[in-house]
Order: sequence, then structure tokens, then C-alpha cells
Amino acid sequence: MEKQLYVMMIKRGKSYNKVTKAVITRHIENLRTLDNDGKIELCGPLKGYPGVAGMVIFKTQSYEEAEALCKQEPLVVEGYATYTLVTLQVADKDNNYLL
Repeated sequence: MEKQLYVMMIKRGKSYNKVTKAVITRHIENLRTLDNDGKIELCGPLKGYPGVAGMVIFKTQSYEEAEALCKQEPLVVEGYATYTLVTLQVADKDNNYLL
């Protein structure tokens, strides 16, 4: 069975420089909830990648479920950021790295 994860790249919007501690707190609370619900594989800020604030790798049942989670991200909802969502086909020892 093909294993997939869904990668949300959080892109800085024009008003990203106006992000406040309160906004970041809502962002972190959202991440905590998703992590507690088992929906996050990995997440974090990206350094040295202009225009991109960070990424979240979701372990959801479908692309549509991951996209719904992207649309509830406070940075996106409040207009500070946009996102790109892509599907990652996992290559690992369990599937012989897709050989």
C-alpha cells in the first residue's frame, strides 16, 4: 500500500511582518491540537528560505482532510500567510525506497 503524507508550505503574505505574539499563540495552539489528535508528522519554521515561514507535514487519511486543516491555520485564516499543499509519496525501508 502506498504511504502518503501531505506537506503544507506556509508562505509569508504581505502582512506577515505584522504578526503579533497573539497570532503566533493561536498558531501554536492549533499545532498542539493537531499534534494531540495525531494529525502531524513533523512541523517547524524554515530558515534561509525567503518567503516561506515554515511547513507542516500532515499524516491524514486524504489530501482533502489535509487541505481542510490548512484552511483552519490561524496564519492563513487571519490573512498573514498563504499555503501550498503537496502530496509526498513516502520512500522508506518498508517499501524498498520505491524501487
